[in-house]
Amino acid sequence: MHKKKVTPPYSHLYEIFTREMSNEFPFNGLLDSPTNEIEVIVKFNGDIERIARDLDAEAEIIYQNYAIITIDKTKLNELNSYTEVEHIELPKNLYFEGPNNISASCINAVQRQNGYNLSGKGVIVAIIDSGIDYMHPDFRNNDGTSRILFIWDQTVVGTAPIGFFSGGEYNNQQINNAIQSPDPYLIVPSMDTNGHGTAVAGIAAGNGRSSAGVNIGVAPEADIICVKVGYRGYASFARSTELMRAVKYVIEKAKRFNKPICINMSFGMNNGSHRGDSLFETFLTEISTDWKTSIIIPTGNEGSAGHHYSGKIDTNQIQEIEFFTAPGLESLYLSLWKNFVDSFSVEIIFSDGSSSGVIGIESQTKTVRKPNFVLNVFYGQPTHYSAAQEVFFTMTSTNAPIQAGISKLRLIAQTIVDGNFEIWLPTLEEVSAQTFFSNPSIYNTLTIPSTSEKVIRVAGYNDRVGNIAVFSGRGNPNNNSFLPDIAAPAVDILTTKTGGGYDTFTGTSVAAPFVTGSAALMMQWGIVNNNDPFLYGERLKAFIRLGAARRRDIIYPNASFGYGTLCLENSMNYLRDYRLGGDYFWLQI
Repeated sequence: MHKKKVTPPYSHLYEIFTREMSNEFPFNGLLDSPTNEIEVIVKFNGDIERIARDLDAEAEIIYQNYAIITIDKTKLNELNSYTEVEHIELPKNLYFEGPNNISASCINAVQRQNGYNLSGKGVIVAIIDSGIDYMHPDFRNNDGTSRILFIWDQTVVGTAPIGFFSGGEYNNQQINNAIQSPDPYLIVPSMDTNGHGTAVAGIAAGNGRSSAGVNIGVAPEADIICVKVGYRGYASFARSTELMRAVKYVIEKAKRFNKPICINMSFGMNNGSHRGDSLFETFLTEISTDWKTSIIIPTGNEGSAGHHYSGKIDTNQIQEIEFFTAPGLESLYLSLWKNFVDSFSVEIIFSDGSSSGVIGIESQTKTVRKPNFVLNVFYGQPTHYSAAQEVFFTMTSTNAPIQAGISKLRLIAQTIVDGNFEIWLPTLEEVSAQTFFSNPSIYNTLTIPSTSEKVIRVAGYNDRVGNIAVFSGRGNPNNNSFLPDIAAPAVDILTTKTGGGYDTFTGTSVAAPFVTGSAALMMQWGIVNNNDPFLYGERLKAFIRLGAARRRDIIYPNASFGYGTLCLENSMNYLRDYRLGGDYFWLQI
């Protein structure tokens, strides 16, 4: 191991570390902890476990050269001083994307015995979400035993999975024992109090036992693994690090059972560049190529939320960007991304008419104290992962909630070469629909991590009328690398609910499991039935795109629907036709 000289920070990360340690301000809860320990995501080379031991820290190697380090805040600069540490990133908070239409997605014909007769048997459907109601009959076999192989509840105190350090893991036998017990939650204390994960699981893999097979999911005979994600000791609160652990866990289980796996992750956030370049996003991109894996993520519900602003500024120009702040907020951020070669200062005019003062890049960081809140502004710098620059604003309440009303962000341009910039407010789940820009853009509203590469991005549409759902996150019309892949039903979807029975849900989070279940059927046909041994990952995504239903009056791919609406029967027919082309059709020449 070698030490490197600690140079001035290349982003606002180390300034955050330093000032948080001096207790000058709380950074939107990201560094809050009941102890002095925090978690960071580290891209590394060499022996990271030895470095962690040197620093009395805890290292979890998540995938190849990605690790989560739990470390004392005061030792972060020392961690950064090792040459083996290539990049450090704070974890960020994610939120559920908030939620029967199988025939609209051409799934029935694939399930029927006189069709392809597929049910997902031999494939694992992983639900990374708010948990699952394991007592619900739709997740049990006909003999009453559970279809769930494992539940890992990250929020409870229990026996953690091997290789992990927190939560409780419960296997199929323990779940069956709980089902038969008069007090099941004494045996398996994991509960889906939110109901989101149970709804998602029912669409992807419910077998309809509660409705005599009427309300059946897409892959009713698939095995299920569920991870209830959450901050250690805190229910229904997830950070990027918890999701990274969850993805590693379910893929390791799939390898152990020697079964293909499709992973459903219905989470999203706006805190980032939306270019797929954070460590969280690149981790998902890289691990998606591990094993026989497909990762499915919704595009989010930010399309009509008013939380994205896109603009262009010229030299010596001043622009004012108006935004509304909802009542009762304890914290708020704005994430502005621009070309690093452009130079401009910023100023916020608060709803009471007072000003932050003009803040330029020469300040690097600036703290403005108001009676009820503190504003912090950070000018980031390019990293070896991104040439863009972020200007990050965070407002944190002190004595009372942040004052509601109309505020303005002023951009005061000096020298401009490119001029394009984009700004994001937090998601609906964080700040509600009452916080928004007065003149927002509906485009480039995919939530993170659907901006990762090599995942399947799922938009939501209303299958009753054929229109894209107004809330569905849109892609970037100027960049085909950041478009949805497919659209699936997302409005008034009838599915399983916590406590038994069914209820309707709306949102892109209930669109994604239609694709997850479809991926399970495709994997059964291809991998389990040995028709196409490489039908996963990018190949599976390509056939989902190919089989999409497309209207004649719409140009595809586009920012709303991507390549069209899900039509599994078409995709299977194309696969069958390609299969008839020869036994070695998949071999690259």
